[in-house]
Amino acid sequence: MSETVIAPPVRQAPYNREAVARVIAERRHLDGPLMPVLHGVQDALGHVPSGAVGQIAQALNLSRAEVHGVITYYHHFRQEPARGPVLQVCRAESCRSVGGEALLAQARANGSCTVEAVYCLGLCAQSPAVMLQGQPHACMTPAKLDELMAEAGDFR
Repeated sequence: MSETVIAPPVRQAPYNREAVARVIAERRHLDGPLMPVLHGVQDALGHVPSGAVGQIAQALNLSRAEVHGVITYYHHFRQEPARGPVLQVCRAESCRSVGGEALLAQARANGSCTVEAVYCLGLCAQSPAVMLQGQPHACMTPAKLDELMAEAGDFR
């Protein structure tokens, strides 16, 4: 006779349930509300906590797998809080053609920011471009990036 083994519940890290509920209440009426809700949660909390997946899924009548799938599909969504300031480095063709890949490698080697590769910051005429804490910086050079990241260390 085999025994049934029940796994213990998965412990979720605490998160601000009320903030998530406010975002859901503000955006659930929109057509296709999942993306606006996820953006709102990340804007409010800095990431989409794993514990919020069930709350969002239940509120929008979706499965946890559907919500998790969207979060993991789009690079924009973070599942963990960023470590330090967030530096986004453009990897679109215009920026890549004038040194964007080297800037990305330089930023990752620096370690003073959370570095995210993004596809188009809309500054193609002033490539290469980066965005630090939501502030765009165009015509970026390795020296300018070093200076910007030194300043970013002061954000910590």
